Amino acid sequence: MPDAFCVYIVDDEDSVRHALSRLMGACGYQTRTYGSPEQFLDEVAANSRGCVLMDITMPKLTGLQVQSRLKAKGIDLPVIAISARDDDGVRQSARKLGASFFFHKPVDDQALLDAISWVS
Repeated sequence: MPDAFCVYIVDDEDSVRHALSRLMGACGYQTRTYGSPEQFLDEVAANSRGCVLMDITMPKLTGLQVQSRLKAKGIDLPVIAISARDDDGVRQSARKLGASFFFHKPVDDQALLDAISWVS
């Protein structure tokens, strides 16, 4: 994996991945996008540098399950959780698993950029 800071975007919605990637690119961030959490988990490495924009509600594996698997693999990338469901239980679970931030969709661009700047 590259040594440069990368924003890993994991979301099963094409339009969300595309919009977030465009925003990150316009702000100078390198991005990698994943439509499936399984593909992301297969490709991310322990020495990866950056942060993860993680959709919480996805088929097969949820963002919470992906966070658990990252920990199990010894991968310590900051996670910024994003969800269409603004549920206190999900928010608390994401934070317990180490999410630095939790945003409700649609995400405010500046708030998201500020969060990425804070974790980088």
